[in-house]
Amino acid sequence: MSKKPLILVTNDDGINAPGIRSLISVMNTIGDVVVVAPDSPQSGMGHAITLNSTLHAKDVHLDEGPQKEFSCSGTPADCVKLAIRELADRVPDICVSGINHGSNSSINVIYSGTMSAAIEAGIEGIPAIGFSLLDYGWDANFEASKPFVKVITEEVLRHGLPNGVVLNVNIPNISEDAIKGIKICRQAKANWVEEFDKRKTPQGKDYYWLTGKFVNLDGGEDTDEWALENGYISVVPAQFDLTAHHFIKDLNSWNL
Repeated sequence: MSKKPLILVTNDDGINAPGIRSLISVMNTIGDVVVVAPDSPQSGMGHAITLNSTLHAKDVHLDEGPQKEFSCSGTPADCVKLAIRELADRVPDICVSGINHGSNSSINVIYSGTMSAAIEAGIEGIPAIGFSLLDYGWDANFEASKPFVKVITEEVLRHGLPNGVVLNVNIPNISEDAIKGIKICRQAKANWVEEFDKRKTPQGKDYYWLTGKFVNLDGGEDTDEWALENGYISVVPAQFDLTAHHFIKDLNSWNL
């Protein structure tokens, strides 16, 4: 059996996306790699899982390097579940998700399929990282990201992560020389102010496109948004325990 760490690689942009191909190339230099990723784009799927239809996994070989590679008909969370239970030869030592085409900072973590895949691995007790580059283009250049992706992954393999914690890593879309470093941050308080663009089909039926703008409500200099705006890679330790622990005492004082 190989003594190298087994690295599970997944994403939400689809198995053919340049971001995941770049991530795979980095992971090939660190350990043994198994890839299980969606066969089509799954951005914004959050933590959706497939319950009412069948899942399919196709054995593919798109690049040199991975020991195994599968395209999956399901969501990013499905991919992680299937990898752990069926497709990997052993439990992965780490799961890396991405590199996402676009930001997953601040509130975007809630909607992100990239981060949901990492969180699913975390639920299974596997250290996990979601990587995102602040460039939504399909032709995004991931070269500047690679050295930092490698360092962060190796540090997680060296130190591990607490149970229930995964890392959300966002990388500014600037040259490697322009990146000032890595900052450990908190998630900024920000949200989308959303609107719907209402249109009509040629048959006169209404349909809608979701639009909106991102509004940062947080003036702190310890947030992911501040770091990215100032040329740093942001690393936010995220947890999937959604309990508002600080409110439990107050809630117990209610007449319930």
